[in-house]
Amino acid sequence: MQKKPDNILVIKPKKGLLQFDFKELWQYRELVYFFVWREIKIRYKQTAIGIMWAVFQPLCAMVIFTILFGKLGKMPSDGIPYPVFVYVGLLLWNYFSFGLSHASNSIVTNTNMIQKIYFPRIIIPVSSSLIGLVDLVVSLFVLCGIMLFYHYIPTFSGLLYLPVLIMIVFFSSVGMGCFLASLNVKYRDVQYAIPFFIQMFMFLTPVIYPVSIIKDNYKWLLNFNPMSAAVETARRAILGVGVVDKESLMIALFVSFVLFLGGVIYFRKTEMYFADLI
Repeated sequence: MQKKPDNILVIKPKKGLLQFDFKELWQYRELVYFFVWREIKIRYKQTAIGIMWAVFQPLCAMVIFTILFGKLGKMPSDGIPYPVFVYVGLLLWNYFSFGLSHASNSIVTNTNMIQKIYFPRIIIPVSSSLIGLVDLVVSLFVLCGIMLFYHYIPTFSGLLYLPVLIMIVFFSSVGMGCFLASLNVKYRDVQYAIPFFIQMFMFLTPVIYPVSIIKDNYKWLLNFNPMSAAVETARRAILGVGVVDKESLMIALFVSFVLFLGGVIYFRKTEMYFADLI
């Protein structure tokens, strides 16, 4: 920003590949807190069970998947009780799907604010993904209860993988969310395609089935889906079953970071048109 003698404030984008002014982003850090807190209050305002919806949704999905795929479909679960197996997968998947769907629609849903005041637009999709961390934390407490019921004790070394897994999910959801949010501004068809895309993407991720049922000739394709390694690592690390594939985990972290960079770069290149197109 440069201030001219005639008291006109000129806002110029930061030069560079990402065009990030990190000092400016830090100055607006309180706005991130405002967006997150506002959305949490809106979500649970005038609800009977409030934050317990974060527990109710994955539990219901776990029961349904256990009946359909565990009992009726006889889906293998690598020796893990199917309710525990699928719930661990749902934890990370729900965070990813929530962050992706909310980040994708975040620009359109904040039209009035974007048209009236200036602030770094990237804050909006990032905040949308951070909101899902609240549900994730609450659901983790439920997971502890389920694990104790089935006599699984999480190890300290296994829990150390959790920040890395959250980072993979966060980078993936924000990167893809930024890209789709930019497209959604110009093509409103995107908001109708996102639920279908998330549903199809879930079946490409080993949430309800183990990686072991996939033939070795095709397992390399899972490297293009960072959520696959995140879900599989969560089961092995948190439950202490099997050995963590560190190579797949590092590949997933790299791919998720590439998705993040690609989405942010595209977002920054197109955000100048948001106010006009919305």
